[in-house]
Amino acid sequence: MEQLGKILIVDDNEDVLFALNLLLEPYAEKIKVAVTPDRIEYFMTTFQPDIILLDMNFSRDAISGQEGFESLEQILRIDPQAVVIFMTAYADTDKAVRAIKAGATDFIPKPWEKEKLLATLSSGIKLRRSRCEVNLLKEQVEVLSGAGSSVEESIIGESAAMQEVFATIEKLRDTDANILVLGENGTGKDVIARLLYRCSPRYGRPFVTIDLGSIPEQLFESELFGYEKGAFTDARKPKAGRMEVATGGTLFLDEIGNLSLPMQAKLLTAIEKRQISRLGSTQSVSIDVRLICATNADIRHLVEEGNFRQDLLYRINTIELHIPPLRERGNDIILLADYFLQRYARKYQKEMRGLTREAKAKLLRYSWPGNVRELQHTMERAVILGDGSLLRPDNFLFQASSPRLKKEEEILNLEQLERQAVEKAMRLSEGNMTRAAEYLGITRFALYRKIEKLGL
Repeated sequence: MEQLGKILIVDDNEDVLFALNLLLEPYAEKIKVAVTPDRIEYFMTTFQPDIILLDMNFSRDAISGQEGFESLEQILRIDPQAVVIFMTAYADTDKAVRAIKAGATDFIPKPWEKEKLLATLSSGIKLRRSRCEVNLLKEQVEVLSGAGSSVEESIIGESAAMQEVFATIEKLRDTDANILVLGENGTGKDVIARLLYRCSPRYGRPFVTIDLGSIPEQLFESELFGYEKGAFTDARKPKAGRMEVATGGTLFLDEIGNLSLPMQAKLLTAIEKRQISRLGSTQSVSIDVRLICATNADIRHLVEEGNFRQDLLYRINTIELHIPPLRERGNDIILLADYFLQRYARKYQKEMRGLTREAKAKLLRYSWPGNVRELQHTMERAVILGDGSLLRPDNFLFQASSPRLKKEEEILNLEQLERQAVEKAMRLSEGNMTRAAEYLGITRFALYRKIEKLGL
C-alpha cells in the first residue's frame, strides 16, 4: 500500500485517537492528533496535513454534528484543497450528503472497518496529490500563456561570429545540458536563451525566467522556492516558486553573476538534491528543471575573487555559449537596423523604406557600447523623429565623432572603460539613477553595485 502522507486526527475521545494512531502508523508519513477543534488552525499552518480525519461531534453537541461542519468550514478557509474525512458514531444518509456538499471528501462511521478505512484514506491521498498537481499545472499554464503572448524578437545574424553561435545551438538540440550564456549587456542573451529552449526536448513545457539583477536578496528565496501561507507577513496564500513551476521545463536565471554567496549556496543545494522546500514548509518537493543561466560579468574573475562559488559554476556551465558584441558582427548591424526600422515603421504608421548609404556608413562606424539593445532604441527614436521615406545620418542622435576606435587606439583596461561609461551615463541622466541604468542597459541594482565597486 502506498504511503498515506501526513494525517491529522481530530477527536475528543482519546481511545479513538490511540487506536487510529496505532492502526495508521505503518502507512502514514507522520501523524498528529488533537482532542479539540481549536487546535486545527495551529496544525494546519505548522504540520500542513495531507488528510484530516475529523470527528463530527464534540462536547458542545453530541449528535447534530454542527461543530464538525464549523471545523470543516474553518479548514477549507485555510486550505481550499484540503482533504477532510468525517467520522461519527451517529451516521445517517442525510448527514453524509450534507457533509459532501459542504466540502468533505468522504464519511466514515464508527466503529470503522480497517480495510474500508485504509481504502478511503488511500483515495484521499490520491485526491490530495492530484489537486496539488492541478494547481501546479494551472501556474505552468499561466507561465506558458504569458510567454506566448509576448512578441519574441527574431534572431538575425549572417556574420561568422553569429553563425558559430547558431552551429553550437544546433549541436545542443537534443541535449538537456545546463548552459551558461556569456556576453555584454544588450547582446541578446535572453533571446538566445529562448532559442535554446525552442530547440530543446523540453520545448512546449514551461519556460520560466527570473532576473536576479532586479530581485532584492530578501525576496530571492520566496521567488525561487515559493512559500506557504503565513511564512511571512504578506503570505496570505501558498505560492509555488519559479523552480517548482518550471519543473519538467526550463528555468532561465538571468544575471546570475549578481547572486550573493548565501543565495548561491541555496541554489547549489537545490540543484544537487533536485529538491526544494517552500518557505514555511518542512516538506520537500522534487524538481526536474534544465538550467540556462546568463551573465555579463567575468564570472571566472568573480570565482578568483571569491565572489562566486566554483562548485556552482561547474553545475551551471556544462556548455558555455559566448554571444559576440554588436561591434564584432559587421553587416549584421545593417540587417538588424533594417529589421527594427520596418518594425517601428509599422508600429508608428510611418512610410519608411530604409536607410541612405551615408546612414548605413554612420551606423557601421559607431562602436555600439549598448549592443543590440542600443541599436533597437536608436532605430525606434529615429523612426519617431524622422521624416520622409529614408533615414539619413542626421536622424541618429549619437555623436558622429564617436566612430569605432582603431585597434591600436582601443582602451583595453576594462575597469577604466566601465568607469568612463558609468560617469558618462550619470552626466547624461543628470544624476537620475533609473535613466542612467537605462543608458547602460543594466538594472538600477546592478548600477548601484558598479558605483560602489568603482568608488564613484
